[in-house]
Amino acid sequence: MTEARQMDGLRKLAALCLLLFALLAPSADAQPRLDSSKMAVELVADGQPEPGSEWLLALHFTPSSPEWHGYWSNPGDAGLGMTLDWRLPPGWKVGEPLYPVPETLLIGGLMNHIYEGDYAVLVPVTVPRNANVADREPVELSIDYLACTDRVCVPQSARLVLDPATSRTDGRFGAWRAAIAPQLDSNPRFEFSGNRLRIGIPLPASIGLGEPHVFVASPDLGEGRQVDYAAIQTFIRNGDLLVAEVPIKDGAMSPGAGQTATGELREFGGILSFGEGQGVRFTALPGDVPLEGGEPLASGAQTPALLVLLLAALAGGLLLNVMPCVFPILSLKALALAKAGGDAISARRDALAYTAGVVIACAALGAGLLLLRSAGEQVGWAFQLQEPAVVVALFLLAVAITANFLGLFEVPGMSISGGPPTSRGSFATGLLAAFVATPCTGPFMAAALGAALLLPPLEAMLLFVALGIGLALPFLLIGFVPALRGLLPRPGGWMVTFRRWMALPMGLTAAALFWLLWRFGGTVPLVAAALVALVIVGLLATLGKRQRQGAPGQTIFAGAVVALAIIASLTVPRAGPGEAMEADESLLAPQPFSGAALAAARASGKPVFVWFTADWCVTCKVNERVAIERETTKTAFDKAGVISLRGDYTRRNPEIAEFLARQGAAGVPLYLWYEPGGDAEQLPQVLTPEGLAQLAARPRPRP
Repeated sequence: MTEARQMDGLRKLAALCLLLFALLAPSADAQPRLDSSKMAVELVADGQPEPGSEWLLALHFTPSSPEWHGYWSNPGDAGLGMTLDWRLPPGWKVGEPLYPVPETLLIGGLMNHIYEGDYAVLVPVTVPRNANVADREPVELSIDYLACTDRVCVPQSARLVLDPATSRTDGRFGAWRAAIAPQLDSNPRFEFSGNRLRIGIPLPASIGLGEPHVFVASPDLGEGRQVDYAAIQTFIRNGDLLVAEVPIKDGAMSPGAGQTATGELREFGGILSFGEGQGVRFTALPGDVPLEGGEPLASGAQTPALLVLLLAALAGGLLLNVMPCVFPILSLKALALAKAGGDAISARRDALAYTAGVVIACAALGAGLLLLRSAGEQVGWAFQLQEPAVVVALFLLAVAITANFLGLFEVPGMSISGGPPTSRGSFATGLLAAFVATPCTGPFMAAALGAALLLPPLEAMLLFVALGIGLALPFLLIGFVPALRGLLPRPGGWMVTFRRWMALPMGLTAAALFWLLWRFGGTVPLVAAALVALVIVGLLATLGKRQRQGAPGQTIFAGAVVALAIIASLTVPRAGPGEAMEADESLLAPQPFSGAALAAARASGKPVFVWFTADWCVTCKVNERVAIERETTKTAFDKAGVISLRGDYTRRNPEIAEFLARQGAAGVPLYLWYEPGGDAEQLPQVLTPEGLAQLAARPRPRP
């Protein structure tokens, strides 16, 4: 009985397949199915053709509703350009289609070049001088193209016929001609520099640029190079020359920065858009592109007013003082000032020296960040912590500070047992405080440093200086406000006990860096760092003994400690960019972040939660423990079908760095929430325990 049912089911399935085949298979004289319901197209002529002249045709596209859009000849990361199959009278030739200035549409990390609303593509046709225009054949066109919304794409096709004898001048051609970008008289020059395509575009300085963007017509730039469409383009204005730098995808780089390597690429076309449908067409040729003396332009991303950003950087730096690696240094510095007493002039001098150290360190880190980004490197705030050598140096530094807090030796700027702090010691302490604070970002600091990546260098450097002033502000106020110095506790034996207690958070910081070293390279660098740390502790203990005895040779021991730390840092192997690390287990079972993974997750019609973290980010780890890795969050996510993606930024990852920059974030943490069919909703950098569960429990329509 069971076999009979199976055979009956198989027969029914075979019959169904035959029926579908009969319905779908075209007959010998069947025409292919044509569908232009989502984006209608019409073929329009500008008057009648004349022998020996150029006859202009137009393909006018009209979407069925505003949600549908069409594509430029180079659609970008997704989409499809149109294909045209013409049937013209003998000798008539079709020229290159002329497109209006396209728009950009970024969906799930993929950049598309599109047209919204109705638009027209103009097609010039050359009519031979001996053409018999009195007896013209019809012009026929088979066209295939694509119409898309933010969520779905539908292939479109049509067969169009135009009778030249009945063509009349169409009044719409005036507007359609005006929408076509004019061709530049002079050819821009281009060269490849590192992982960027540099284009020097001759453009009068009087022309307003608005929000410039370069659309490159060719998807292949020779030698396997391809434009990274979604990456941020930068522009430099130098009089009547505009220099555009367009990022190239990883994996197809030119020989080196500053070297021209055009390969087989003889020329390429494109459109420089000024925004709002305005722009110019160009054809670029190989050549040198000068950069000297230009003024960088801010990108098209909207940033708050500079004053607001300066206040945000100041507040962000102020909040860094409560971080576990900074607070002990600030506390000991204040206690050293209280112990020393002294007049107001000494206190102010000491505060200014400490502030100078902090500000110079922040400015140096900011300048390094901007220089690396200008050279094509995709890095963000705390980029130095993605290098194992820097982590080794920080670990040894944290070990030395812990030893200092335990009383093994004294640092002149933070001594509570010796004389007054020296300006040199206070300056070094400021450098130290700023350097150990870099793993952290806060609510105000993130917005300011994210904007710093988009602003001109001078304004960006002002933000890094403001960050340093905010970090130094508490001690600066103590030095300049006598009433605050009066609030400091009286010196006593309790200060020694307090300093030893401050060794606890610094010791935990050293332990966290020790764990990060293991995450970077495993057992070998871990054991090596531990042995070097033991030797350094021994040297510091000897140094402390000589300090207490007043014996000579203290400088030699201190120099030996520094030299040993430098040697240990330089011997650590460097991790390659984007080299994957073993992911931590998570209750949410997230997928690794990538642009393709995000696009697939958003296309599923489910809510999507994306978080970017790093093992060296204190705020990230606190948020994960408090809000992300919770059973209540997992239960709410499972009930709502939330898809989770995690971007690990512990090591350098150009794709993550570019994505963070597009979101206006200078570093991690970054938390994004996508409702089905919606855009990114950026969550606060400090998550609440129930915040994610509440997002997952939002009412949403059933699919």
